[in-house]
Parts: sequence; C-alpha cells; structure tokens
Amino acid sequence: MEEKPDIVHAGHFFGVMDCNNFFVSCERVFNPSLEGKPVVVLSNNDGCAVSRSNEAKKIGIAMGTPAFKIEQEYISRGINIEMCSSNYTLYSDMSRRVFSVLQSLIQGAQPYSIDESFIDFKGMEKKDIDKKGREIAYKVRKFTGIPVSVGVAHSLTLAKAATKFAKKYKGYRGYCMIDTDEQRVKALKLMDIGDVWGIGRRSSKRLLSEGILSAYDFTKISPYEVKKKMGINGLRTHIELLGKPAVEIDRHADKQSITTSRSFGDMVSDKEQMSIAVSNFAASCAEKLREQHSAARFVTVYITTNYFRQDLPQYDNAAIIEFPEATNSTVDIVKESVKALEEIFKGGYKYKKAGVILSGIIPESHIQQNIFVESNYEKMKNISNLLDEVNRKYGRNKLHLAIQGKSAVYNHHSEEPREEKWEMKREHLSGNYTTSLRDIITIKAH
Repeated sequence: MEEKPDIVHAGHFFGVMDCNNFFVSCERVFNPSLEGKPVVVLSNNDGCAVSRSNEAKKIGIAMGTPAFKIEQEYISRGINIEMCSSNYTLYSDMSRRVFSVLQSLIQGAQPYSIDESFIDFKGMEKKDIDKKGREIAYKVRKFTGIPVSVGVAHSLTLAKAATKFAKKYKGYRGYCMIDTDEQRVKALKLMDIGDVWGIGRRSSKRLLSEGILSAYDFTKISPYEVKKKMGINGLRTHIELLGKPAVEIDRHADKQSITTSRSFGDMVSDKEQMSIAVSNFAASCAEKLREQHSAARFVTVYITTNYFRQDLPQYDNAAIIEFPEATNSTVDIVKESVKALEEIFKGGYKYKKAGVILSGIIPESHIQQNIFVESNYEKMKNISNLLDEVNRKYGRNKLHLAIQGKSAVYNHHSEEPREEKWEMKREHLSGNYTTSLRDIITIKAH
C-alpha cells in the first residue's frame, strides 16, 4: 500500500530564523567598537557592499555599492564608515555555532543558507511555539552574540515575511507570528512586491509595471494568471502568501554540484600559481563534499581572462574529467583537477578567474568500486579523515597537500602568512578568532 504524505492542517506552523546583517554582526561580536557605527562588509577582492549595518543603510549605502564609491561619496566627506573585507572562514564557523544553538533548542530545524534556517513546529501548540520562538531569539543572541529574527506562520513564505517585521520593529523583540487572516492581510499590504521571497528581480519589475505594488496585490491575481506569467514556482509563492503551505522543508537538501571559484586579486599568468589556485579550490570542494557525506563522479576546471580589459588578449576554456570511481578524496580530486588544468592552460594570457566544479554527486554509501581499476578507496579515505581531523582541531589548511602552496606557511621574517598572487584582495580583513589560535583574542589586565 502506497504511503500517503503528511497533510498539513490549520494548526501546523513553520518558522524561519534569520541572522540580522549577518556578516556585520560577526565582525561586531569580536570588535565591539563597531557597535553603533556605519559598517560595511565588502565582497571578494573588496569589490562592493554585501552586508550593511542599519546605520550604513540609514545614510543611504545600498547593497552592491562599490567600495570606491563609498570612499568617494562618504569617507572623503568626513563620514566615518568602517569597511571590512569578507572573512568567510569566520562567518562559516559562526553560522555553525548559531545553528548548533538552534538545534539544541528545538528539533525540526534545517539550515537553508549561511545566515538562515527553517523550522518545522509540527505537533506544537501555538502558545508553546510563541514561547519557543522568543526563546530562540533570546538564546541565540546570548550564546553567540549574533542577533536573529524569528518569524512564524502557516507557510514558509509567510514566515519569511514575519521575520522582516521582527527585524524592522523593535517592539517584537526579535519574534513575530502571523497566525490570523487579519494579520496576514495587514502584513502583505505593508510588504513591497520586491521583498517577497520567491519573486525575483525580473518578475518584480514586470509586476510593478502592471500596477502590482504589494504582496497583497499579488494575492489578488487569479492562480491561473500567476501560473501563466510565472510558472509553477510563482504559483507556489501565490499559494503560500494565502497561508497554505506549498513549499516543503527539504531535509535532504544535499547539493547536486559543488563549486569553488574566485576572481584573483592580481591577474595570474604563471602556470605554477594557477596550479596552486586550482589545487586549493579542488581541496575546498572535496571538503564540502565530505561534509554532506557525498562523492562525485566528475570534476570540471575552468579558467578565464578579464573580459573588461579589451587591451589584453582574451581566452577561456574548461575541461571535464570523469573519475574511475566516485570519490570525495582530496588527493584524487586535486590530482585530476591539475590534470584538467594541464589540458586547457595556455601561456601568454593574464587570467582573472578560475574555478572547480564537482558534479555527478551521489551519497557516499553508494560508491561502487570499479573492478577494472585498482581501488585505493580505503587509503584515500584514511588520508581525508586525517586532513579533516587535524584541520578541525587546529584550523583550516593547517594540514594540506604540498601542491596547494605556502599561503598558510609562515616565513622567517613575519608571523603573517605569505600571500599568493591568486589570492583575493582583502585590505580590511579581520582575524579568524574562532578557528585559529594565532588570532585568538587576548585580554590585558591592568
């Protein structure tokens, strides 16, 4: 007999926990002097704003504002703005800590992104959900220093809307529930169509041109018209805004491809430097693969020059290699990535970006050994386990393959790690306070 899926009843609530201005909040945890000041965290190579404090938003700095414009239009006029380079090692570890606290408080939590988690409150009464939602908002801030907003409603899209109100209005104290139709209508009338989760920029522009300005206006369109204009995903959003669940919390949302890529701080023309870069990207992909207990069948490596520099010769290429058997071994993945690079690298060009993509991803338990090749699965698994164990204990890349270069090795004249040319430009980088003993905060007592 076919098993029927669970039917969500009117009392079934979903929650969303969203970290407020997450990257900025991470910087403030370890640098309290940033509190109350306009703070901007910049993208890779210190390019543009990807996270802004409320103070920075208030003075008009928009998401995506280039760093040079911030310097020209604000700092040069005497406005004190703190700019931080993105420190993904710190942010990733803080995200892990935030989710760990959330998991300790409630079952049914699932991470959605680095700064956001979904919660299934199935089986809980409204009064208990209210109490738990407020507890999450309070204890995550208390135990990690990261302020969060918790939204609860009968669908994930409405819960996402509730987090915006929890974040915007201090009276909510970080928690907001939308549980009646009156509250739903009021909230949607106050929400711009461009702020609705599931409605992209292109759809938002089209809807605005048709006079659909708010989330509430969107719910007044017939489902037939929504599906005709925006497809099944648009229809799901429409249903969710009416308070009916149509988007599931995927508890097995392992990635079907894993990518590590980077625009270089300085253009790279040296083959050895490019090999070091690709090796590091491949090692990072392998680590992510093991984190989700998966293995990959293919690796793709690509390289490209800077197409904004029309004064320079242009070239781009990619190569794909199939592994003899699916693997998550750092040694195997780095080895084949370097082989792929050998196929496509051409001298005489200045390369701006490279990347490694793992695909054909399967659960680690489904690896089938190739009877036509000698398997080194157990040996590679032991090496990978050793890499993970040492790096978890002593900090990322403390133990790495020789081909990955010396960017994490100290020289004789400085305690600073040597920077490779392919590494990102990060002039305002904070320390890895939670993962590196070298960066641990010390307190002087007088």
